[in-house]
Amino acid sequence: MNKNIDYLQINRKSWNNRVETHMKSAFYDLEGFLKGNTSLKSIELELLGDITNKDVLHLQCHFGQDSISLARMGANVTGIDLSDLAIAKANELALQCNVAANFVCSDVYELPNHLSGQFDLVFASYGTIGWLPDLKRWANTIDHFLKPGGQFILVEFHPVVWIFDDNFESIVYNYFNTGAIMENESGTYANKEANIQQDFVMWNHSLDAIIGSLLTHNLQLTHFQEFNYSPYPCFNQVIEYESGKYKIKHLEDKIPMVFSLQVLKP
Repeated sequence: MNKNIDYLQINRKSWNNRVETHMKSAFYDLEGFLKGNTSLKSIELELLGDITNKDVLHLQCHFGQDSISLARMGANVTGIDLSDLAIAKANELALQCNVAANFVCSDVYELPNHLSGQFDLVFASYGTIGWLPDLKRWANTIDHFLKPGGQFILVEFHPVVWIFDDNFESIVYNYFNTGAIMENESGTYANKEANIQQDFVMWNHSLDAIIGSLLTHNLQLTHFQEFNYSPYPCFNQVIEYESGKYKIKHLEDKIPMVFSLQVLKP
């Protein structure tokens, strides 16, 4: 990628372009959410446990559904996102849900310049780290905001998923981070038929890079697990083999699709 290209500007525009479509989509089920449904999935709920009265920082929160779900569980939540339109909608949604949650528009790397304090829990999930070029700086932010004794929980799509083409028929991308991947997309994962189009810039990160970046800060790995399904039907060629569990039809359970990890700050 040309070093003169501003990936933050491209991706902010990309996510701003998706927000309205996402909020109207069946994928995000805003109607059910407003009635009280949680947007969190069983994988992260089991790791989160009781978060009553805990201070939680939610990285890359999109338009705030997971942040509000965390607040409904009794946490004091701050959600951050690059997209100014998503943050505006998150604030509106929190008011609609009568939930107290704080939202900040910021890039992950710049967050220490826009937010003070430390948190009992830092949380991120599903489709977050691929938007970040440098995981060492990501880990710096996590370490900066974690209280001693605090935990970071990540639930994320497995890096093996991102080496395939869109239909999972051939390997076209490198498992390791070899530089920026810039592409154009018609529609969006939440509504593939939507009449929108956007450019975006992403990076692939190996498990070694993800876990290693956290361990360099002396954060202690206390949990790691891989899953052979996705809780979201956001990929092509998926089938729902159990309620809320999706696999690639022709690959069955042959590849990992999601992983979860938890680290502790001593």
